[in-house]
Amino acid sequence: MFSPLGAISRKENIFTLVPREGLCLFQNCKGLKTLWTRPALQYYYTFLQPIHSKAITNMAPNRGLVHPKEYDIKDSNVELIGSDIDHQVKYNSALTEPAWNDGKVGIEPGLFIWRIEQFEVIPWPREKYGQFCDGDSFIVLFSEPIGSNDGTEKLVHDIFFWLGKHTSQDEAGTAAYKTVELDEFLKGSATQHREIQEAPSDDFLALFPRISIRSGGVESGFRHVEEEEEPKQTLTLLRVFKNPAAGANGVVVHEVEPTWTSLDDTDVFVLDVGDKIWVWQGKDCSPMEKAKAAQIVHDMTVAKHPEVEVIAQTESRSRRIVDFLGGDDETPREGFHCRKPFTPRTTNKASKKLFRLSDASGQLSFGLVKEAERILHDDLESDDVFLLDDGGRAIWVWQGSGSSAAEKKSWLKAAQAYVRHLQAESGNEDAYLTPVAKVVEGGESRAFTRALAA
Repeated sequence: MFSPLGAISRKENIFTLVPREGLCLFQNCKGLKTLWTRPALQYYYTFLQPIHSKAITNMAPNRGLVHPKEYDIKDSNVELIGSDIDHQVKYNSALTEPAWNDGKVGIEPGLFIWRIEQFEVIPWPREKYGQFCDGDSFIVLFSEPIGSNDGTEKLVHDIFFWLGKHTSQDEAGTAAYKTVELDEFLKGSATQHREIQEAPSDDFLALFPRISIRSGGVESGFRHVEEEEEPKQTLTLLRVFKNPAAGANGVVVHEVEPTWTSLDDTDVFVLDVGDKIWVWQGKDCSPMEKAKAAQIVHDMTVAKHPEVEVIAQTESRSRRIVDFLGGDDETPREGFHCRKPFTPRTTNKASKKLFRLSDASGQLSFGLVKEAERILHDDLESDDVFLLDDGGRAIWVWQGSGSSAAEKKSWLKAAQAYVRHLQAESGNEDAYLTPVAKVVEGGESRAFTRALAA
């Protein structure tokens, strides 16, 4: 019997605390100290610290150079979001978080990005927007104004917590907790999204003209990462390709290693050499990819005015691109195949399923209420929380305005456990890549509305 409501194990803590004027001085085993509010620290000790205990146990003898156990997305420990801290406590905690209290968050429209660094939320430089590190966790907030019934404008918010392929458990756990805290700061009105490096959603990719995933990550209290001086890059190679995730419609622009081994016959590549921009069209690329590349080149030439040349792979002069990228006489002119930065997620065509998460009986229960080609908004009831399986394309959680505190705090735990159930039931190893997002009644996103209408 599938049950998403299991208990979370606890282990002995290994840290010391020093009370200090209503706050707690958090000190890890290496002496790193940070100030936490008592509710946040209570949350940490109850739910996140057991993960760290496991990471510390696995440390090598040379403590200064160890790395923590990487966060395993398949383990779904991000279900720790929304545990035993009530909304008011989280909101009070959010009021003390400098990242949210900059006079802009929740007030001004736009894009805001933070990286988790040593359990803290640090603003990401705007010149690096679109650039992520595979060893880190990030929080991304997008706020946009929409019209309301009274003729005024209000902001709607989407919060994405992005987990790098090699992010650590401490970073993933902190990003998860801080995402809930940010939502509380925004009065619980935001749509929350879990984003995985290997399978980003169209909504996430639409925020950036192009995206770049760099290797490495920030130095944390549990690991030592040598800062490497970034080499001077004279060539920039952008790969333009259709997002391979099932159900995705977007065309992605992704910075890749400027070498001929990055080329692929099925995609378009934009090579910026400084004074000239080359567009290399693979022989099997699509019209959508060509159009997106043209848009990117136009944007690149606004600030500077380099020469632009478009070359089809089938032309003999396309050899010049291969030469620029380090090819030699032995390098082929076609037959280029390079694995895409994102993992294709295979799904079987299936009907939609609607589940109810409710404690109306006195105990929290989770069960199927409808399976059909279409799920209607009328199928949702304000008193409970519902999970919509959009035919394997996405997992949506709808939080009714009258749902109980227990139902609200269990939504992600139930969603993550349901994803694990899908993986075990179908044998589909890609199930963990399924996008997961939560909306609240009255603040449904356009993407959720489309999922219902489809």
